Amino acid sequence: MNSSAQFAIGMVFFVVVTAEARAQSPNVSAWDSVGRILQTSGSLAGGYYRYNLPRRDITLRIGDVTVSPSLALGAWAGFSGESGDATMMGDLVLTSPEVKPVQAELRRQRLDVTAVHNHLTGEMPAITYLHFHGQGEAIDLARRLDHVIALTGTPRPVSPPAARAVGIDSALVFKTLGRSGRAQGDVAQISFVLVSDTVRVHGRPVTPAMAFGTPINIQMVTPSRAVATGDFAVTTGHATPVVTALTDHGIIATAMHSHLIGESPTLYYIHFWADGPLPEVLAGLRAALDAAR
Repeated sequence: MNSSAQFAIGMVFFVVVTAEARAQSPNVSAWDSVGRILQTSGSLAGGYYRYNLPRRDITLRIGDVTVSPSLALGAWAGFSGESGDATMMGDLVLTSPEVKPVQAELRRQRLDVTAVHNHLTGEMPAITYLHFHGQGEAIDLARRLDHVIALTGTPRPVSPPAARAVGIDSALVFKTLGRSGRAQGDVAQISFVLVSDTVRVHGRPVTPAMAFGTPINIQMVTPSRAVATGDFAVTTGHATPVVTALTDHGIIATAMHSHLIGESPTLYYIHFWADGPLPEVLAGLRAALDAAR
């Protein structure tokens, strides 16, 4: 066999091996690429890849409380499905001047706005939460979303938060609410899925943790005082019982609305603000969780 023939066979072997290697791990490389485009690391949990985009540039106050970014300023983008046909959902945290240009850019990038509203009440500065949706190839979706995020003050590349000693009784939080979560500094975070039904949007089932998770975030303000926020995602029959349970325990329902468009069954997202001794705040949240179930 001459050298030209050997070279040709070698090239064919190289191409086949390379193609097989790519076929074995297309998703890993695609999701890494999404993170590089969005300038934040991703994590796989709950059946989807999540990319956090916290608004650490905003100093937010509610009354005399300085709100930790991890309590209420956690913008994010989530991707589920295959990298070649992914569903993207997420939540942008916007200041008032950012709302108009962001909506215009979402339109230019062919990404759907599914909700624009408040999650809190009485916060300074005023914050708007914008929920978005896209369907297509994951890397293309990320590139389009990157143009949108660039119009905000979101600090990027996103760096991990500085390590801080835990300053909240996380054992009490997780025991009272019935499952473990994570804690760093003065904030504990825990998430639930309270809807047992399969939820579809435009006929496609959506990933529960991505589309209708129930996050609960709790921050210690002083050794004897905690605040909490988040939202309960529930079906129609559970909305009133959850609001009643919150109200009966002195917790304010700050908003009740949709985050999706055209979902079946219909979901309601009930946002709240709690302020008081940690055991009392936890008791109210546990009552609302029980009502949601």
